[in-house]
Amino acid sequence: MSATVETLEFQSEARQLLQLMIHSIYSNKDTFLRELVSNASDALDKLRLEAFRDKDLEVDTEDPHIDLVLDKAARTLTVRDNGIGMTRDEVVALIGTIAKSGTAEFLRKLKENQGSQDLIGQFGVGFYASFMVADKVTLVTRKAGEPGGTRWESAGEGTYTIEPVEDAPQGTSVTLHLKPEDTEEHLYDYASRAKVVEIVRRYSDFITWPIRVEPEDGGEPETVNSRKALWARSQSEVTEDEYTEFYKHVSHDWTAPLETIRLSAEGAFEYQALLFLPQRAPFDLFMRDRKRGVQLYVKRVFIMDDCEELMPEYLRFVKGVVDAQDLSLNVSREILQRDRQIQLMRRRLVRKVLSTVKSLMADKPESYDTFWSEFGRAVKEGLLDDVDNRDAILDISSFASTADPEKLTTLAGYVERMKEGQEHVYYMTGESRSALENSPHLEAFLAKGYEVLLLTDAIDEMWVGSIPEVKGKKLQSVAKGQVDLDADEDTEEGKQRTEEFAGLLAWMTEQLGDAVKEVRLSSRLTTSPACVVGDEYDLTPTLEKMYRAMGQDMPEVKRILELNPTHPLVTALRTAHAEERPDLADTAELVYGMAVLAEGGDLPDPTRFVRLLSTKLEKTL
Repeated sequence: MSATVETLEFQSEARQLLQLMIHSIYSNKDTFLRELVSNASDALDKLRLEAFRDKDLEVDTEDPHIDLVLDKAARTLTVRDNGIGMTRDEVVALIGTIAKSGTAEFLRKLKENQGSQDLIGQFGVGFYASFMVADKVTLVTRKAGEPGGTRWESAGEGTYTIEPVEDAPQGTSVTLHLKPEDTEEHLYDYASRAKVVEIVRRYSDFITWPIRVEPEDGGEPETVNSRKALWARSQSEVTEDEYTEFYKHVSHDWTAPLETIRLSAEGAFEYQALLFLPQRAPFDLFMRDRKRGVQLYVKRVFIMDDCEELMPEYLRFVKGVVDAQDLSLNVSREILQRDRQIQLMRRRLVRKVLSTVKSLMADKPESYDTFWSEFGRAVKEGLLDDVDNRDAILDISSFASTADPEKLTTLAGYVERMKEGQEHVYYMTGESRSALENSPHLEAFLAKGYEVLLLTDAIDEMWVGSIPEVKGKKLQSVAKGQVDLDADEDTEEGKQRTEEFAGLLAWMTEQLGDAVKEVRLSSRLTTSPACVVGDEYDLTPTLEKMYRAMGQDMPEVKRILELNPTHPLVTALRTAHAEERPDLADTAELVYGMAVLAEGGDLPDPTRFVRLLSTKLEKTL
């Protein structure tokens, strides 16, 4: 071996760390090519910048490109660029990062999240991913404007060699002497043109520079990356057809997007986003194991498919890409560090999506109606999860109401239609609109012309309890708490009525004590004899069922039976109680059972109810 060849040893602990990186850090071996192409792209970017800064620099900038050279016989893959290149000292400093730093210092930086951006951007760390697929790696490089080059070579074990090379071309070439194919270990044939092109188009399709691969039958190398990063082009340069094709590519949907959203952030932290609202909900929108999130790029290099950190759960249907100029990733570039940049990006992306939906309400009502019918249930989850954007979510939400049998209403529309003197926004939850419309709870509200929101999604049962008011008005359930639309308790008539029914109410409360917490007079009924309601802060029966279905042991919630003092059945019941008629306890139980059935509830003992009812009917014949 020539005297100019230096053989250097890795530190013992650094050797262990290198093996850890090769075998453990990257979950997908294909990413080695992403790392090498990314390094080559950075080298071309630096060359362009350096040539701009130094007009006297003797460099070739006419045809910047990245070549991928395959040799199936020798089983080698070479990644070659004509970028900025490196001096000998830079090779030692950059590629020797691990050998030079030592394990303790390297791990300390990772644990403290300090230097993550430096490490990821350096040639050394991503470069070592090559040893996942190669037994030996040879690097030849020449710094732009320098006379001579450097060769670096290692098998990724105990040592590496470094020597000068006189005739090296400008830029850097990395030659991988590939390991044998082993599909069980996810080690594929990386000397195959088809495999290499597949990886490039997955991870590096939007790299600015042409990535060229020679055809299998020889001839001039062909550019295999599209270089068409739509989000990096001005909006006037992109056609609707291009947006549609790109959306189909990232979403695997066959329809055009409902709406396209573009966002560009400049300043200390730069990023661009191209997002889409789909026309229809995916089949797995409410499946627990679904994938969600947008595609993440850093400097047009693909990092991950489903970046959950950038989009909240309730916007899981949003598709598209986010391309950051710089981002704190971990060593493998596969997991985001939770830092301020990520949180700032997420907040702005969410605000942009919500404001876009709001603009649809005003400018494209038909598109908004489509969006809400497909994704409204998911969006309302944000009322529980995203307190910061709760008002914005309420602004874009629509609900069924008693005001129109078909059209939905916004909360702003509801408030505009409120009757004079109405203080609350009234709502009712349940399993279906038809069940709610026939509920006795609505009778007095409809009679007075008060509009009631009809909330039938499961998520509605949960968010209404966490939001005390909307648009400055208290949110009030018509089936919970004390509702007094007549406000006549303090009148002489009201006081007299209370006295007349006091004995019956006390007696029925005692008789039904195992089922109800109280029996009282109601002002929410006009035609029905009775209804059951909850206290203001009680769980609804539907919510109670949901918790039990999830395996939670819920204490039994006793409800309140309200009687309509103007109904003939109730007045007859009062008379019968005053006369101490026999079998009156069965009648009280039947009244309670009818009230439960009227709201769509479940009787605790249906067989007993049918038996009591049959006996009563028999006596009337």
